[in-house]
Amino acid sequence: MKNIEPFINREISWLSFNARVLQEAEDPSVPLFERIRFVGIFSNNLDEFFRVRVASVRRMVDFGNDESLIGNIKPDELHEKIMETVVGHQKRSQEVFRKIIKELNQENIFMIDETDLEPEQIVFIKNFFKEKLLPNLIPIMLSKESKFPYLRDRSVYLAIKLSMKERPEKFAYALVRVPDLSMSRFVVLPEKDGKKFVMLLDDVIRYSMPDIFPLFNYNHFEAYTIKVTRDAELDIDDDISKSFVEKMEAGLKKRKVGTPVRLLYDKEIPDDLLSFINKKMKLDPDNQIPGGKYHNHKDFMNFPEIGQADHYYKKLTPIRHKELKQHESILKKLRKKDIMLHYPYQSFSHFLDLLREAAIDPKVKEIGITIYRVAGNSRVVNALLNAIRNGKKVTVVIELQARFDEEANIFWSNKLQDEGAHVVNGVPGLKVHSKLAWIKRKEKNGYRNYAYVGTGNFHEGTAKVYGDDGLLTADPRIADEVAQLFSFFKHNYRISKYNHLVISPFAMRNFFVDMIDNEIAITKSGKRGFMVLKMNSLIDPNMMNKLYDAAKAGVKIRLIVRGIFGLKTELEGVSENIEAISIVDKYLEHSRIFLFGNGGDEKIFISSADWMPRNLNRRIEVACPIYNEDLKNELREMLKIQLRDNTKSRILDNELSNNYSRQHMEGRIRAQEDYYQYIKEKHLVAMKIYHNPRCSKSRAGLKYLEENGYKADIKTYMKDGITPDEIRKITQKSGMAPIDLVRKHEELYKTKYKDKEISDEEWITILSENPRLLQRPIVINGKKAILAQPPEQIERIR
Repeated sequence: MKNIEPFINREISWLSFNARVLQEAEDPSVPLFERIRFVGIFSNNLDEFFRVRVASVRRMVDFGNDESLIGNIKPDELHEKIMETVVGHQKRSQEVFRKIIKELNQENIFMIDETDLEPEQIVFIKNFFKEKLLPNLIPIMLSKESKFPYLRDRSVYLAIKLSMKERPEKFAYALVRVPDLSMSRFVVLPEKDGKKFVMLLDDVIRYSMPDIFPLFNYNHFEAYTIKVTRDAELDIDDDISKSFVEKMEAGLKKRKVGTPVRLLYDKEIPDDLLSFINKKMKLDPDNQIPGGKYHNHKDFMNFPEIGQADHYYKKLTPIRHKELKQHESILKKLRKKDIMLHYPYQSFSHFLDLLREAAIDPKVKEIGITIYRVAGNSRVVNALLNAIRNGKKVTVVIELQARFDEEANIFWSNKLQDEGAHVVNGVPGLKVHSKLAWIKRKEKNGYRNYAYVGTGNFHEGTAKVYGDDGLLTADPRIADEVAQLFSFFKHNYRISKYNHLVISPFAMRNFFVDMIDNEIAITKSGKRGFMVLKMNSLIDPNMMNKLYDAAKAGVKIRLIVRGIFGLKTELEGVSENIEAISIVDKYLEHSRIFLFGNGGDEKIFISSADWMPRNLNRRIEVACPIYNEDLKNELREMLKIQLRDNTKSRILDNELSNNYSRQHMEGRIRAQEDYYQYIKEKHLVAMKIYHNPRCSKSRAGLKYLEENGYKADIKTYMKDGITPDEIRKITQKSGMAPIDLVRKHEELYKTKYKDKEISDEEWITILSENPRLLQRPIVINGKKAILAQPPEQIERIR
């Protein structure tokens, strides 16, 4: 490798990213309960980091590997640096959590422990313990002679010392696992005097020690939290007599008992108890981290929702795409134009609607999809099962090696296979990480291909919180090549040439190197060369060196990288031309967008791939060009807004200082909220509702409009009145006769108008003079109107 420049180490950079997550927990402008959730995300991220990355570094140390890694650091030095950094982050996390607890108290919400219980709370906790908690506890007595029990990965245990107050030299040790699957970690106690109380299961167990160990004479109990994180490396058997699924299942069982890579313990634990655990588990002192009274802060991601409205982010309702109207064919729309969806700002239901349409369309012959991660009760898979039952050929490329989703994917693989799908369990030697769907439909001139190419998983859960983009298209330049790729998935020996899609590991690296070289050539010719690159991680040495080359040549490079970032942007000859930021906010930035100036004819791509060795060398990834100018503008606007963010963006500098990018601009720019407003203004459908706030049906109609992303123009006709001309237009737009708009159970109707011959014009006048007789709610969209009973009827006029 020529011209190697210094890089930031991958692991150290990732820790800096997780520090940005912790910043969100610290930020007083973030709603209180969202800050609690960020404490949980920080902890969960750290768990996975130890299970995967620290475990890998530890293996290098154990194997005696002394080769320098990226960042010019050796494995043993890196391991030491990681542990030092993590200890600092843990301390900071505990300080943040303590501040949050104080703020909760100010809001009359109290986290109490076993020492704070009042008499009526004691009664509640004793009943809770007896009826719900005790059946889920398995206390284990420990001794020098007995084998030490297996500690589950990432579970919280209480290490207990039992003794007698009058004879402290007589003691015993025990372990109790805090339940995490069968019940919530949190117990919400009854309110009192406007105050709310929450208690951790750990403390309920501490309080109930005499009831857990009733057969012993001990009267003094000390309980300290410990937690083990295990190596998550998956060892795949090479036994040729087993199927790949069988090998995966065996490997998963081995992983559950993987080598401990971290022991997190309460720093107050007695030395004798900690020493006993270390000896029995044969733990390396270098892998031990002291902490506070509580571990597994990841559980705070699911903290009880007992806060007020201002304790949470304001809900941003996903906007329906203006071109995708309910009960209209999406395939027909795609024959006219490409459509792009931006999650979570727009609804994932559009993609589900596409699958459902394809499942029942008699002209659709085949459906293909790549699955990396899906929801637990996946509506995507359900739509595929429906397609199979409707006689479609369904091909599902399901990646069994999607980390931490292996078991779920084995389940879905077996389920789909049992139903008759053609299941492809990945590609030998490569992970399938691309996000593709394909529909083959018979039309007048033969078969036509339709495709979806995205940056994120087909997961309706993460689509609500991950920032991703997906292209829906029938453009043969794209859709036919997606069909080619599915042919490759079925028959790996068929490697086609792709003129539009950019596929790794076959061509992506060289393609983007060529795009960068093109910007260098443009700059050297005296024109403006530039690129804007948005991704999750940038750590591939060759790609980083190529960016250094471009910066030195004068190419303007602007980077938006959420996570791992290996470049040093402040090097001499580089700093003038590279700017890099990271955005961490309420949604996880997950999309990959690559824009190249190309001498004025800008090229824009969306991609499933980051610029990491694994994505470019060992995965099937797809980058897709965007040809539609309107869609290119949507992506340009996203990049433009994110680059101007002065609220949630951090500068990526050499020191990993995570300083906020407080650009001196007029007004506050928060990219995620501002892009939502951009999408809302572009796609929002405005509807007029004749609303009576005292009527439950009318309230249901208004709620439906608000929850489904429609802009509601509210006419409170009972207060403001309604003109004869307005009623006349309602009849014209709805096709309803005036008599059909009358509430016939009203007493006024029964006593004054029932059974009388009244003309349409007379009814219009009567309704205008007596608006309480008008059926409600009536909703108008342009030239269409409907009586929204039930509220779902609104979709008929969208």
